Amino acid sequence: MKKRGIALLLTALMLLGLTACGGQKDPTGGTKAPTGADARKAANEINVGIAQDLSSSLGPYQLATAGTREVMFNVFEGLYKVDPSGDFKPALATDHTVSADGLVYSFTIREGVKYHNGAVMTAQDVIHSFKTCAESSVDSSIKKILANVKDLKEESGKVVMTLEKPDSDFLAYVSSVYISPAAYTEQDTKPVGTGPFKFVSRTVQDSVVLERSDAYWGEKAGLNRITFKIFENITAMMTALEAGSLDLACHLDTTQVKGLSKEYNVLEGSMNLVQALYLNHEYAPLKDIRVRQALNYAVDVDAMLKLTAEGHGHKLGTSIYPAFKKYFDESLVDAYPYNPEKAKSLLAEAGYANGFKLTITVPSNYTPHVNTGMVLAEQLKAVGIEAGVQEVEWNTWLTDVYQGHKFEATVCGFDASTLTANALLGRYESTSSKNMCSYKGTQFDAFLKEALATTDDSRRTELFKSAAKCLSDDAVNVYLQDLAEYVAIRSTLKGFTFYPLYVLDLSKVTY
Repeated sequence: MKKRGIALLLTALMLLGLTACGGQKDPTGGTKAPTGADARKAANEINVGIAQDLSSSLGPYQLATAGTREVMFNVFEGLYKVDPSGDFKPALATDHTVSADGLVYSFTIREGVKYHNGAVMTAQDVIHSFKTCAESSVDSSIKKILANVKDLKEESGKVVMTLEKPDSDFLAYVSSVYISPAAYTEQDTKPVGTGPFKFVSRTVQDSVVLERSDAYWGEKAGLNRITFKIFENITAMMTALEAGSLDLACHLDTTQVKGLSKEYNVLEGSMNLVQALYLNHEYAPLKDIRVRQALNYAVDVDAMLKLTAEGHGHKLGTSIYPAFKKYFDESLVDAYPYNPEKAKSLLAEAGYANGFKLTITVPSNYTPHVNTGMVLAEQLKAVGIEAGVQEVEWNTWLTDVYQGHKFEATVCGFDASTLTANALLGRYESTSSKNMCSYKGTQFDAFLKEALATTDDSRRTELFKSAAKCLSDDAVNVYLQDLAEYVAIRSTLKGFTFYPLYVLDLSKVTY
């Protein structure tokens, strides 16, 4: 018994020796350095999993995808910046005034702001940034709004912008014009901004590294370093998460977060996306509104939500999601109640009594879209439409489907680059380069044009809602949901905040 007692005491002492100093002792009596998650905590850094590579250019006006914009939100800033409540707060401007006629905006430029390369921001940089954005932004809606600026000049430390006509949403667009140094020429590959984090490096299809900017003009970020790990395959990302090599991952679904260990907390928010079965109106059957209406009646959105997300997510009915409170029309949610018999009747009227073939192309790296496509394909088969799902890599989807319009139908989600109704509706204008559905809506175009021209906010709201209703009435697409957003974050971290836009603000995340 004495020997056993001594053995137990020695074991206890060994365990104390292993843990008392916060690391493991090596055979020579030293303490081994922490590894994995412990090492990242000690270095005050995190690894974040993202489901797609960033755009080929990281320049402030060439952020072509939502995934790129959400990462670079940490690097770039505008004169104003949206906050988690959806309000626009002063950033690189300290304040602004607007003339009584709504035409002249005067922004007081914040003094002493430094870019990540050490240069000091000037009013001339602001003017250069607005002019460059107006000429070269990949966002056609922003270019269109900035075309309304007829004069841009500096006056006593202020930047004064004079509009051709009033625009009550102008401040929202101002927040999307990122300010960059006029003399800097390497933004595509070595982006320089004023945000809480600065760009360090990028390895294509592997990672993007940001570090805290200690010269940041505002409240300093809580983390020293962020490494975004890129996974084109969601299975690989989940494996990395389960292995503990990631500290945070966004845009997960209910199935993916269920089996996570207690090392992670799961947060639920909204993705701020319009997920839909997007239809190419150049594909013969889909030119007929009756066929598109039939697809809407054939889809049971409630059943789809239960199968893919356990009922989570917010039904839409059109191209506006709920964060756009004054523009979101709840009455459109059930404009096409599930009615397979009506769907069959409409198909017969349109000459497709025996159905037709439909290929639903989906980006393979987005599991929620893949799962939704699978459910929709089965529901459409019930009314005689021979639907199949074709999974493609993200870059293929981007070039062939989104840019090349080489598709019949696709499941994806579109975000809003600015907190304006036009950011979601403008892509359906007949002449828009973003109109991948090839929708031609005369009445829609008229509503949109008048909405952008009026200075009466209540009338503007009414017109935008009318335009959104056109998308429902014309059955432009099968509008589904704003997906529930699940974030897995290591339990030792805090400070993650959801926004009403598709952004990933990591400045407040800390251990």
